[in-house]
Amino acid sequence: MNFSLFFVHSTWIGVAIAILFPALAGASTPPKPQNTPSTVQVPDYLNPNANPLQFPTKPGEVRIQGTVPVTLAQVLELARRNNRDLQVAILELERSRFALRESQAALFPTLDINSNITNSGNGFRNNPSQSSTSFSGSAQLNYDLYTSGNREATIQAAQEQLRVDELNVENQSSTITLNATTQYYDLQQADEQVRINRSAVENALASLRDTQARERAGVGTRFDVLQAQVNLANAQQELTNAISQQQIARRQLATSLSLSQSVDITAADPVGLAGLWPQTLEQSIVRAYQNRPELQQQLAQRNISEQQRRQALSQLGPQIGLSGSYNLRDRFNDGVSINDSYSVGLDGNLTVFDGGAARARAAQSRANTAIAETQFASQRDIIRFDVEQYYSQLQSNLNNVQTSSVALNQAREALNLARLRFQAGVGTQTEVIAAENDLTRAEGNRVTAILDYNRALANLQRSVTSRASR
Repeated sequence: MNFSLFFVHSTWIGVAIAILFPALAGASTPPKPQNTPSTVQVPDYLNPNANPLQFPTKPGEVRIQGTVPVTLAQVLELARRNNRDLQVAILELERSRFALRESQAALFPTLDINSNITNSGNGFRNNPSQSSTSFSGSAQLNYDLYTSGNREATIQAAQEQLRVDELNVENQSSTITLNATTQYYDLQQADEQVRINRSAVENALASLRDTQARERAGVGTRFDVLQAQVNLANAQQELTNAISQQQIARRQLATSLSLSQSVDITAADPVGLAGLWPQTLEQSIVRAYQNRPELQQQLAQRNISEQQRRQALSQLGPQIGLSGSYNLRDRFNDGVSINDSYSVGLDGNLTVFDGGAARARAAQSRANTAIAETQFASQRDIIRFDVEQYYSQLQSNLNNVQTSSVALNQAREALNLARLRFQAGVGTQTEVIAAENDLTRAEGNRVTAILDYNRALANLQRSVTSRASR
């Protein structure tokens, strides 16, 4: 149904609105990564080439020129600054801001202006001087007075989508921080494993020298020398594998940080406990429910589906708009003044029957709402399991740290006693080798227990507060 009403004079409608853009900063939302002030100093030569399309073509352009020790704080700063997944999430957030601004433009009227200048005549051969030039122009103003809720629902859906993307930036930032922290601990473990295996090689060399000296003195056997040589070969092989794993861990972290092509890194921080968790399990679960962005994302997605349902049903309601136009016409040099006219109209539209399409779209949105609610419940259970899992790992690894520290001291003492017994002739080379292997294993167990504790702490911090930090 369409109708138009024309009035004698024009009518102007003033529209006053307040456009609000939600900010990223808040109690549970960290500042935008690209604007986060940081006191952490990072050398410029660690940053990648500013050109993302850089394509090295010569071996010298990718050859490692040096190894730089970096702290965990520097790694986290580089991760926030250079991670490309986070950059994409920030760009998607910026896109949603403009999408919201686009939807809010419906609160304003639209104004179109058209003009035309035409020269016409009888032709170039006959009476070419009898030509005329005319001008015409028009201005059209349109404004939707009533949309049955479609305009408001569109704006609210865009606001909720902006919120989803804000939470996605927060989630990406937290995930990137956790990954960088975990990879730094992996690098620390690889460095420590190299140190432990080098110590094992030195111990094996000392034992080999002792057995060779005893053989030359006539108090040792060839069997003892062969045992020591086999133990040394095994230790050297373990060291070679550890060096390879160290290089892999370095390049993995450098890749995730998008570092310069010619720089390698190593861990500068010593291995130690990253801190203690001050809360009980129950307190941690409640905090996770309050802070995790995934739950808020599901609620925002549910709101988007509800607004989409309103948009669909609004197509069945009346649509009323105001239109006004002004036209101007003039033929130059004809002795007649300018002609102008205007019109103002009220346009209405009501869809009587659409074959059920609008209600079908509304039903789809209701289904999406139910999906978001179900996913909320599922995500809530996952969050609780994450907290319980990492809390349990944290407690067990803390116990392992204490146990492995005692075992390490005992292994050192046992090795000293085994060497003294062997030198005094009351012990065997087998006992010395076993004690050396026990010491190597005890050192590795202690490092593993500490770093597993740190990993569990980082994961627990991420699970509860959406940020992993040291």
